[in-house]
Amino acid sequence: MPGFKVMTWNVENLFRPALGTDPAPYQDKLALLSVVITGANPDVVALQEIGGEEPVHDLQEALAGLYPHRAVSNFPDGRGIRVAFISQLPLMNPQDLVDFPPGPALEIHGIDASGATSPILRMGRGALHVRVTKGTWTIDLITAHLKSKLLTFPRPWGSSFEPASEDERAQAAGIALMRRSAEAVTLRIRANSLLVETSDRPMVVLGDFNDVPEAQTSLLLHGPAGSELGTAGFDRPDKGDDARLFNLALLIPEERRFSRIHRGRRELLDQIFASEELFPRLGGGIRQTPTVDSLVDFRENDALIASVTDNPTERVGEVAPDHAPVVAEFEL
Repeated sequence: MPGFKVMTWNVENLFRPALGTDPAPYQDKLALLSVVITGANPDVVALQEIGGEEPVHDLQEALAGLYPHRAVSNFPDGRGIRVAFISQLPLMNPQDLVDFPPGPALEIHGIDASGATSPILRMGRGALHVRVTKGTWTIDLITAHLKSKLLTFPRPWGSSFEPASEDERAQAAGIALMRRSAEAVTLRIRANSLLVETSDRPMVVLGDFNDVPEAQTSLLLHGPAGSELGTAGFDRPDKGDDARLFNLALLIPEERRFSRIHRGRRELLDQIFASEELFPRLGGGIRQTPTVDSLVDFRENDALIASVTDNPTERVGEVAPDHAPVVAEFEL
């Protein structure tokens, strides 16, 4: 049976260097990314923290034409980073996903430097939906980069990473959590519409969800409770299966079940969810599961990804991204 392999990777601020700056770190980064992607050989790569069409094109060039197809979100955040796909397979009907749909869970507000509030109406970074065909299978893929847990505080001149008071920190943290939740609800509602549209087209939702599999935002994306991987009900048919997106986190070997190290603590922020069509049943009704891994040792000499802090300026000039790529290979 043909296999279908996907990768998700937050490549950390992949921007073309500004004029007059040293291009060597950028070229080194492209070379590293291309080596890792080529070695894993996924059919489709979902990318986060991309600085526009130009670096995606440069990455495709570094990959020597192996990934000729690309789709790039039209909705970056304030830093200019966005999500994208590159693919060995044609990417059909790319669609941006950015506006919050109607609903009480999406009615959230932000705060400015003066303390005034205003409604937040869309995702901070747009998600992207594409469709690919391999063999006789057509597969929907959605990638997203949800609101970070890193807090910023509005100031008249811009923003700061330091709160003026504990009250301000608590308010900002609460707004960030509500925003990440609203973005997860938006993804789930889009997934619902696609799952209803057809009963037999597989779906993969993957990206940087900025929270661990046990977080409520991740559980929200999973869909109906019950029959999760690792439970006794996983192999039993269930009326909720058609709506579920199974989180593949538990299939990653336990010692590698992380994709970022924050202040020495290992976290799996980069996750892959898949619909039931990608778990074919074997003899006795047992579901066949994909092979999943987090490539935490992709750096030179198999070094682990670096531990990071809450100060992003410490990462300026780094070649290796602070996230590991996560890959999953399915039997179709």
